[in-house]
Amino acid sequence: MASRGRHGVPARDGEQRRDEPRCEDQGEQQAPAPQGFVLPPPPPVDYGVFMQGLVQAMQTQAHTQAALQAQERADVWWSSLLRTRFEDGAVEVGWDEFVRLF
Repeated sequence: MASRGRHGVPARDGEQRRDEPRCEDQGEQQAPAPQGFVLPPPPPVDYGVFMQGLVQAMQTQAHTQAALQAQERADVWWSSLLRTRFEDGAVEVGWDEFVRLF
């Protein structure tokens, strides 16, 4: 059967479609033969365990982020409290007083 060109029109002799690789191009597209030591294939991956690890890491990161944000808010609150209650800086807050206040 004769090969057909674009749009179902038979191709002329010596003419080839642009999207079809030529015979000499096919050799250039192949990967070169490996030289030296060839590594074995990687071990199989249990994707369920892999995904559980990712989720656990993301949850840990979320908890850490929440703790850091809470610490920052507490620091801002505490410095604001010290500025408004003890503006002159002459009053020291001892541990017992601190516990009583909070």
